[in-house]
Amino acid sequence: MLLVKDVLKPLNEVAFSSPFVKVRDIMKQMREDNLRSVIIERANEHDAYGIVTYKDILEAIVAEEGDVDLLNVYDIYSKPAIQVHKEMNVKYVAKLMVRYDVRRVMVMDGSDLIGVLSMQDIIETLTINLEQEES
Repeated sequence: MLLVKDVLKPLNEVAFSSPFVKVRDIMKQMREDNLRSVIIERANEHDAYGIVTYKDILEAIVAEEGDVDLLNVYDIYSKPAIQVHKEMNVKYVAKLMVRYDVRRVMVMDGSDLIGVLSMQDIIETLTINLEQEES
């Protein structure tokens, strides 16, 4: 059985930002650091984490004709981000991701964020496991 904690990207491999950053700045950070998403920090311990992705940016800029110099991240990001527990079976997280059309989830240990799990992480791990079985 494959668990979320065995597949996630730990926090030291994840980018964070404030919700008050301009969309232009987050786009620059994502391009420079080759990121597909950035975790948006909580305002306090009772708040929820958010996430901004390419999809959020494209919807704001293209579909809604937004101006990247006028928009802040808080105008476009997804909040609350979907959260799963580190001990959850990856199979169920994959089902959740497909059902709700999300590509990334926050991984929690109690109320502490410990990482992010993406569809890409799951596919890469499954591919590696299949290759090892063939050997």
